[in-house]
Amino acid sequence: MSQTSPTHLPLFTRHFAVQLSATRRGARLARLLAERQLDEWGETYDAAAQVVAELASNAVLHGRVQGRDFRLALKLHADRTLRIEVTDARGDRIPRLPGPVTDDAEGGRGLRIVDAYADRWGLTRAPAGAKTLWAELDSRDPGVTGEGPDRGLS
Repeated sequence: MSQTSPTHLPLFTRHFAVQLSATRRGARLARLLAERQLDEWGETYDAAAQVVAELASNAVLHGRVQGRDFRLALKLHADRTLRIEVTDARGDRIPRLPGPVTDDAEGGRGLRIVDAYADRWGLTRAPAGAKTLWAELDSRDPGVTGEGPDRGLS
């Protein structure tokens, strides 16, 4: 997992955050709001929308605690790197990349999709027993996978 210290990240020029209900409707709304916000910023959003959809879906399916919401944050840095963060209430449930997925399986592809679109992604602990899954898409070619050891969870 890549955990870049905030002091090493370029300053972000734009920021968007919203708290949403931990329901399927909230997950769908996360994607729609991300698409709208990125469009307002004049950024392409196909890859980012897919990453938001997967992270929000995981927050609802695996990170839900009754009565608690999840949070979506988008940070567009000066170098146009987009950081997507989804925080859910289940810090005790650490996601893992699954083994091979069969064609007829109904689940198990979410983090593989994030891994395919993001240049870097990982997990950080959040206050109150929560966790944040984050993904970064570089501006040079949004949606193209990155290379190197700083991908995924350890």
